[in-house]
Amino acid sequence: MFRPLDLVAIFLFLGAMAAMGIYFSRRNTSTEEYFLGNRAFPGWAVGISMLGTSISSVTFLAIPAAAYILDYRQAVSNLALPVAAVLAVAFFIPLFRRGRITSAFEYLEARYGVAMRSYAALSFVILQLIRLASVLFLVSIPVASMFGCHIVWVILIGGLVVGAYTVLGGIEAVIWTDVVQTVILLAGGLLCIGMILFLLPGGLGQVIEIGRAFDKFSPGPISFRLDDRTFFVVLLLGVVNFTTEYAGNQNVVQRYIAARSTREARKATLLCMCMSVPTWMSFFFLGSCLFAYYHVFPSAEVAALEADQVLPYFILHKTPPFVGGVIISACLAAAMSSLDSSINAISTVVTIDFVKRFGRPRSDAQYLKIAKGIACAAGLFMILGAIGINYIPKESMNDFGLIVGSMFGGGMLAVFLLGFFSTRVGNRAILTATAAALLCNLVLMFNTFYGFLPIHPYWTTIAVNGVLWPVGYLLGFLWPNRRDLSGLTVWTGQQPA
Repeated sequence: MFRPLDLVAIFLFLGAMAAMGIYFSRRNTSTEEYFLGNRAFPGWAVGISMLGTSISSVTFLAIPAAAYILDYRQAVSNLALPVAAVLAVAFFIPLFRRGRITSAFEYLEARYGVAMRSYAALSFVILQLIRLASVLFLVSIPVASMFGCHIVWVILIGGLVVGAYTVLGGIEAVIWTDVVQTVILLAGGLLCIGMILFLLPGGLGQVIEIGRAFDKFSPGPISFRLDDRTFFVVLLLGVVNFTTEYAGNQNVVQRYIAARSTREARKATLLCMCMSVPTWMSFFFLGSCLFAYYHVFPSAEVAALEADQVLPYFILHKTPPFVGGVIISACLAAAMSSLDSSINAISTVVTIDFVKRFGRPRSDAQYLKIAKGIACAAGLFMILGAIGINYIPKESMNDFGLIVGSMFGGGMLAVFLLGFFSTRVGNRAILTATAAALLCNLVLMFNTFYGFLPIHPYWTTIAVNGVLWPVGYLLGFLWPNRRDLSGLTVWTGQQPA
């Protein structure tokens, strides 16, 4: 169902994002400005940017779909975010701001050695490249179906806009566009909820009544079974995932460092924490509202749709022209705030952790050109990867994502936490423990495909970190650390910048 005014709203949004990139491009005269904005961002802007980065197009579409088709069990993991945020405020932020580092993985070299730094940095880049292609592809599906155009055109236009303002504007464009995009995202979600409540005869009370009748607000089964997505496993997975994000994800650490002081970085983290849980819960509630609406007003067309297609259908058929375009722009904003952060983080990590670390010395101007070239390459990979995903069997892509995620994503939480909270674990111990964790990863990965153990895939990340932590700590007694750890652990002094 094509509506010209919706297209006008979307192009106005995309044009504004491109204009912001061009504006900030004039200020990028050094790598310090390009990667960190001269470490001068206010806490409130960094906090909103952190929120925007954590909410992708998958969130905008998948969370309402999860609540629409099932219940709130996937919301349980989000309740764990405050645990990670408090740890970050108390411990992680001062450690990362101790020196003039740019990459989270510089800390790992100082703490362990160059091998662990290189492995962690390479893992991050590989996972972010896959994430870029996947997120762009996923957000292009509903937009293409909404306007009846080929998905490749949506991928090209969206990818070029995101790539252009990120390459030109650097971290300043990323953070300030994230602020705008997050506001649009929140407004779009609330606008959808408001319209549904207005259209329902019984309003809010009717949504709650129908939701309770169909057990839509359930947090999942309360049990300790290993083969199901129970309340406890989802909560534990949330603790592990969010602590991993706040302890060592370059997208987050780069924002700690870009804040103008440790106090502002802490303020940003607390602001993100206070906004994130209500934001996620509002999108779950949007799914409940959709279920209630189509329970009261049944539709044969909606009944035939996949769960993640229900919200786009509602937007195009029940919202006024232009308003629907604003809400679609909110979906695009959710994707763009994640994509721009990943492109900039990839550029930062490759430049700092590989080109600068292992290459010949160059001038800062040369490094700036290299950084922009890497950002261009990441943007190109994002576009070509998303197009490629469109032409391969989706089951194959899912399997590929699981394999790569298992091989490169597991254990990073334990690596960073052992660095922060132990003085005994050194390079040899952590590398050996990482190898053991990768072996555990392989076993659980094959179990996901062949099911020879009664363990749900949600346990994979938990188990891998659960192996790496004790193995690394115990090996520290066999091969104790010999490095100077001044300022690198919570026990050996913190010198926040």
